[in-house]
Amino acid sequence: QVQLIESGGGLVQAGDSLRLSCAASGRAISASAMGWFRQAPGKEREFVAGIRNGLTYYADAVKGRFTISSDSAKNTVYLEMNSLKPEDTAVYYCAAARYYSIWSPSSMHYWGKGTLVTVSS
Repeated sequence: QVQLIESGGGLVQAGDSLRLSCAASGRAISASAMGWFRQAPGKEREFVAGIRNGLTYYADAVKGRFTISSDSAKNTVYLEMNSLKPEDTAVYYCAAARYYSIWSPSSMHYWGKGTLVTVSS
């Protein structure tokens, strides 16, 4: 059984930084396409960042501010978030896909329960 457990969310001020972690079990992250998605109140879940085979991908809204990385030894994926803005406020979800197709919520096979990030102005 694959489990993804996110941590690191919280309440910060605009301009601050946070690092989210996603600890995976039941499947090696190196054999998966791993992604971070977010869902703000009243909005659809959207792609934030992804990593597969050492390559990284970002949504335009976070490019240059967020960095996704992974540690295979710990089977953990990270999302370093800098220069946070109020519009980054959302529940952030870690997701994994058995095989890569596109970075879309419908393409991911496993999901964590999410961690809330709130950015105050």
